[in-house]
Amino acid sequence: MVGSCLVDMYIKCGSIDDACRVFNSMKNRNVISWSTMIAGYTKFGRGDKALESLQQMQQASIKPDTITLMAALNACAAAAALHEGRFIHGQIIHSGFESDVFVGSSLIDMYAKCGSIIDSCRVFNNIPMHNVVSWNAMIMGYAIHGLGSDALRLFEQMCQKGVEIDNATFVCLLSACSHAGLVDLAHYLFESISSVYGILARIEHHSCMIDILGRVGHLHEADKLIKTMWCQPDVSVWMALLGACRIYGILQLGELAAKQIFKLDPENVGAYVLLSNLYATTGKWDNSRMLQQMRKRRHVHKQPGQTWIEVNNQVHTFLVNDREHPQIMEIEEELKRLSEEMIKAGYVPNTRFLVREMEEELKQFSLCHHSEKLAIAFGLISTPDGSPLSIFKNLRVCGDCHEATKLISRIVGRSIVVRDANRFHHFQQGACSCRDYW
Repeated sequence: MVGSCLVDMYIKCGSIDDACRVFNSMKNRNVISWSTMIAGYTKFGRGDKALESLQQMQQASIKPDTITLMAALNACAAAAALHEGRFIHGQIIHSGFESDVFVGSSLIDMYAKCGSIIDSCRVFNNIPMHNVVSWNAMIMGYAIHGLGSDALRLFEQMCQKGVEIDNATFVCLLSACSHAGLVDLAHYLFESISSVYGILARIEHHSCMIDILGRVGHLHEADKLIKTMWCQPDVSVWMALLGACRIYGILQLGELAAKQIFKLDPENVGAYVLLSNLYATTGKWDNSRMLQQMRKRRHVHKQPGQTWIEVNNQVHTFLVNDREHPQIMEIEEELKRLSEEMIKAGYVPNTRFLVREMEEELKQFSLCHHSEKLAIAFGLISTPDGSPLSIFKNLRVCGDCHEATKLISRIVGRSIVVRDANRFHHFQQGACSCRDYW
């Protein structure tokens, strides 16, 4: 028990390596220590290690409990590991935990984040007794897939059944409005948090509202809302504003937001990247370079963009301008073919989304070899004609890749589902489910 507490302490203090060292030194491990370690790996974005630990735990003849299984499902959700998630679902059924509402909620979340909203609905409908957690999980599942009307329909059912609404419910609803561009409805819901439901609007509700206003370009209204907040804005609020300034090229307000972020979190890599991009897209190349040099001097490391796709139960990962894949020659040949077809269809590479100074031809080459385009090309040559593709990206999809994927879906006649850091995009016949609003 002392060992398990030490593992938990190191994880909560941010040192997964120390937690792992203590865990490996323990002569006897029980279901609590294994579950803590699995949850820790998931928290630090090491879903592969979390799932490996689950396998080792079972090999040690220790039966997982509901806490273990929920931690493993969270790992699958984070890694978009649908195949492993289905396997764990089978274990849940075998163990008799399927009717557990909390396990069911984790299953809903896992399937939604792995791209199968249909399976999320099926699990939700099979839970015998719902609670607010399962309702919220399903609403958020609809939200990240851009299904705002379905999320609101479910909320109405939730109210009709007399379920007690909580803070998380409104975070899910406002997220649904954000992903679907429902600004007026978001205003109504935000106001009703306190006026109708008697709940004090928290920082996360304000952050969602700032994000919604920023996405549609209402930056001065967003700034006004920040100034009238009853609580001190946190990093998430300022990041939402900075992200909107980056999209619309509002330099002065963006600099103000970045300044506040650096006060609260001097090592926030996202703020460095967004501000640097804002400088670049507004022609302030010297400022952009200086900021990047400052980031490197302070050893604030930027997460490299990567995209992965699962084919025949094997995950293939791509970086920008990747040359390591064994089938790179066939991938590039497919990219060349797609580029020619796209240009015929009116595609013009949007080099505005590249923030480095380089020749126009090099910019177009770099855009063509973004990680998501490489993953899509590999998927097209590795799967049967007409079958849908699902790819996953650790960062927000760029505007050029978004436009290109719309065209590719029409050219090849396939459905392409892309999960980026924020949401799912369902591309079909030249259109995206987000309606170009993300």
